[in-house]
Amino acid sequence: MRKQIVAGNWKMNNDLVQTEALLINLKKQIQTSSAEVMVAPAFTNLYHAFESLKGLNIEVIAQNMHYAENGAFTGEISAGMLKSIGVNTVILGHSERREYFNETDEALAKKVDTALDHDMRIIFCFGEELADRKSGNEEMVVASQIKNALFHLPGWKFKDIILAYEPVWAIGTGETATPEQAQDMHAFIRKTLANQFGYDIANRVSILYGGSCKPSNAKELFTKPDVDGGLIGGASLNAEDFFAIVNAF
Repeated sequence: MRKQIVAGNWKMNNDLVQTEALLINLKKQIQTSSAEVMVAPAFTNLYHAFESLKGLNIEVIAQNMHYAENGAFTGEISAGMLKSIGVNTVILGHSERREYFNETDEALAKKVDTALDHDMRIIFCFGEELADRKSGNEEMVVASQIKNALFHLPGWKFKDIILAYEPVWAIGTGETATPEQAQDMHAFIRKTLANQFGYDIANRVSILYGGSCKPSNAKELFTKPDVDGGLIGGASLNAEDFFAIVNAF
């Protein structure tokens, strides 16, 4: 059975004081849920968040990492560094990393390999831009991003990979793919996996929706058969909104 997952990506928000305030509010909201819950603070606050949430059902994860083990990569963070502070899951390939930091499929494939070599789980992001959707190329773009970064792996490694579909045109814009659009793409993603690795593996991989999911639309999105949760941006910065999404299952 696939896991239901809600992961909050805090992006470049919240200093230490603001992080602590949000953590306090998150702990007030914790309820029993069928969903696995994750939050991704900024690098500077990862260890504080890990210590604050220790023993609770909220996993602290990282927003990014470098593919090298160590070396002259000023400003970067390695998988080993993350593991050393208790972080075992990392987001890779987010659309903002692709757009603003020129991350390529080739570089992401190397990051994927490094994370898996360190026994980390990965939330792997991908998705089309508005021009791709308007031209009818969204499936081609999504399939290419998945294949180029992940299809060199043996199928059994997908036990540690969570996929996150991000329609780039719906991130931070207030626009949202309809539940039907989300389901259609998630079903296509699962079929793409099945064609390469078989339906047994494809049906075990959780696929999250990452395009402006919020309390008002989470329940309808999460009822779709191939939508297994959400990668949440802005709404994850408010504890009440975030747990409203968590409890939408």
